[in-house]
Amino acid sequence: MTEAAAASAHSAEDWAGDTGDIWRANADRFESMLSPVGNAFLDHAGFAPGERVIDIGCGAGGTSLAIARRVGPSGSVTGLDISEALVAESTRRAAATGFTNVHFVAGDASVAMPDGAPFDRLFSRFGSMFFADPAAAFANLHAMVRSGGRIDLAVWASPQENAWLLGARDILARFVDLPPPDPEAPGPVALADPERVRRLLTGAGFGAIEQSLWRGPQLVGGKGSSPTAAAEFMMEAMPTANAVRAAPDDIKARIREELIDMLAAYDEGSGVQVPAAAWFATAFA
Repeated sequence: MTEAAAASAHSAEDWAGDTGDIWRANADRFESMLSPVGNAFLDHAGFAPGERVIDIGCGAGGTSLAIARRVGPSGSVTGLDISEALVAESTRRAAATGFTNVHFVAGDASVAMPDGAPFDRLFSRFGSMFFADPAAAFANLHAMVRSGGRIDLAVWASPQENAWLLGARDILARFVDLPPPDPEAPGPVALADPERVRRLLTGAGFGAIEQSLWRGPQLVGGKGSSPTAAAEFMMEAMPTANAVRAAPDDIKARIREELIDMLAAYDEGSGVQVPAAAWFATAFA
């Protein structure tokens, strides 16, 4: 694998290090960018007061705090993330809101068993695609949920359904050496195949599996971003950044211009809204 190819790889260890630090530094923009799919996924999950929830890959705590509002003071939320930097940021944000029914712990969801398990509910917005051994990880997720408890996962659909991914890769491939796409390698689209998700859930012991496809906008760079700001965000903070970080300055400049041109086609005047799609999977332990 070339240096550029290696730089574009994704793993749980990336999230524990630089990737987690980048997310922490840009947390508000990421939450804004993901708000259309994130809000739809929270509505899909339909939390009830009093439920005890584990939020896998909680990031900077946006989803955990939203769930805490829904389950109320009689419920509780544990946010689990592999990045200690993100757990510290989540804890800071929770303290600032005054919520007392949510707390955060650092750990690898593929092997960790947080205090309070088994929970009533397991929720993960784009936090389940980075496991090196998905079968073992999903078995561990099953152990986190009580018998009859519910799991809800949001995962990105294929690149062909996500122009923000496919368009960026097409541009990068003209300038840097990328590895051949591996649809099952840890990364944003590792669980894009709903049949693979069904097999993993079934193999881990989950049943009554339902999957639905969400379509909507990805607000690249966050609400109100211009094509230029969105392109710069892609190069600095999104997965695109891994592949361009080691490129010469002249190549970075050419990639930036092509990204701006691509994103301009989706500029709604109040932000860049690129078509996106995600699968919502629900199952019971």
